[in-house]
Amino acid sequence: MPDTCAYRLLYEGKELKSWHHLISGSTQTVHEVGISVKNTTIPEYDIPKEHWGDFIPSDL
Repeated sequence: MPDTCAYRLLYEGKELKSWHHLISGSTQTVHEVGISVKNTTIPEYDIPKEHWGDFIPSDL
């Protein structure tokens, strides 16, 4: 999980970041600070199953 993951932060006894919607009260703050994946990901249902491998980085 990324260092910013809310589940991870809570598990580690840390506070949520100020941009987290449970703190800020807005689901837009994650986009405003530029850390969301909005417009950078593709839903798997938009890609035919036989082409999934084309979207997996080779260094994994």
